[in-house]
Amino acid sequence: MSFDRKKKNKKRALVVAGVAAVAGIAALLYWPAGCSHQQATADGSSPPTHRSLAALAPQPRFAYAGTPHHRETASIADVAEMALPAVVNISSTRTVKQEASPFFNDPFFRHFFGGGLPHQGIPSERRQRSLGSGVIVSTDGVVLTNNHVVDHADTIKVTLSDRRELDAKVVGTDPQSDLAVLRLKGKPGDLHALELGNSARLRLGDVVLAIGDPFGVGETVTMGIVSAKGRANIGITDYEDFIQTDAAINPGNSGGALVDMQGRLVGINTAILSRTGGYQGIGFAIPSNMARPIMESLLKHGKVVRGYLGVAIQQLTPDLAHALGVKANAGVLISDVTRGTAADRAGVKRGDVVLSINGEKVETPGHLRNLVAASGVGAKVQLEILRHGSRLTKTAVLGEMPSKLARGGKIEEDRGPLGGLTLQGLDAAARHKFNVPEQVHGVVVAAVAPGSRAAYAGLRPGDVILEVNRKAVRSVDEFARLYKADGERTLLLVYRDGSTLYLLLQK
Repeated sequence: MSFDRKKKNKKRALVVAGVAAVAGIAALLYWPAGCSHQQATADGSSPPTHRSLAALAPQPRFAYAGTPHHRETASIADVAEMALPAVVNISSTRTVKQEASPFFNDPFFRHFFGGGLPHQGIPSERRQRSLGSGVIVSTDGVVLTNNHVVDHADTIKVTLSDRRELDAKVVGTDPQSDLAVLRLKGKPGDLHALELGNSARLRLGDVVLAIGDPFGVGETVTMGIVSAKGRANIGITDYEDFIQTDAAINPGNSGGALVDMQGRLVGINTAILSRTGGYQGIGFAIPSNMARPIMESLLKHGKVVRGYLGVAIQQLTPDLAHALGVKANAGVLISDVTRGTAADRAGVKRGDVVLSINGEKVETPGHLRNLVAASGVGAKVQLEILRHGSRLTKTAVLGEMPSKLARGGKIEEDRGPLGGLTLQGLDAAARHKFNVPEQVHGVVVAAVAPGSRAAYAGLRPGDVILEVNRKAVRSVDEFARLYKADGERTLLLVYRDGSTLYLLLQK
């Protein structure tokens, strides 16, 4: 045999060996799949002698609800089916007095219509009906809903998912957060309750379900995502920390459930932003972490007992931080401290910047107010503050919020162009006119001319300017001297409605 022929035979043998090896590997890979198929065969028949590539490819799987961190085996339909029995329809009625028209008492009107009208001039009453939703949160019949669903109700009817209709009574309401707690009468059995979840764990983009009874058509489930968290300054309630979602919320959804993909209650659907009254993609829900302590307080005390620090607060803007010499890009500015309160006893001072409470960073006044209120009376809170460039920690034991501050206790800042500045000294006449206490000293804003820089800063008639650039003023001349001595911006400390705030006056 020639050398070339031997070389070709050797090469052919290597190719055959290679093919045999590949075939052997393929057989090993095929065998487990064949066994699996054989085990799954119900009639005991032998597996097929070959399988297609399509059979070996990954098989389709159902899309299950859950997150990568908490993979669950329940589909969205499973979550809805689990949560629906805990969501109820609430129908409330109240008596509304309707004043009689003043025309009935007008002689000219009576001349044409005579005295034949039997109830002329007498106020009438009518029954007003309200529809909303609620969530059963305990198997003994506690229902969580919105305050505006049952506000001033004479009778409350609750319809369960199985169409049972039950009477309910109000345990307590909290208009400041728009929450209310009801209890079903008659101790009904076989109730399904939703577990309250931890709304702080929600992330933007998480899938949520909104369940309620929109327009009174019956239980309805809509799906969306968490669009934003911590929405405040919306103007819906005094205490706001809303979850924003694009799950469709319509009239009648108020008080219904916002549910996560583990079937837990993470919010109470409350309001929508809409120009038409219908769904336009922006809905708000009260987070469960805010609703839980309010519900517990209503069940225990019949009212909400909120923690009270005793400070006036405002947003720390970059301009205010620069004017105050504060090197911070986040935090809440203390503009006033009430004497004898928790903040005063803890050593908190005007001009301090609160960076965190109990280790949780605060960036807005609303967030700080919610944390303090939810902590409760007697709670010890650790305040991390910034003062003259140094970080300090103060421990405050919270008091109870006075009832007169439960509503409207915050300071509103005007951002629009309100107008100019006319000052006068604080004599007896000015104190009486603008209701300024004797212990307040400064110069009072007597008038505001439209379009001026002073008004753009937010000054109002009746404001008392206490300080200019951290220096006290007692007269108009002193104010003018300090104002002229400064640069482009003047930092003012202003007394308004029993509290103080900082304003920046541009020159």
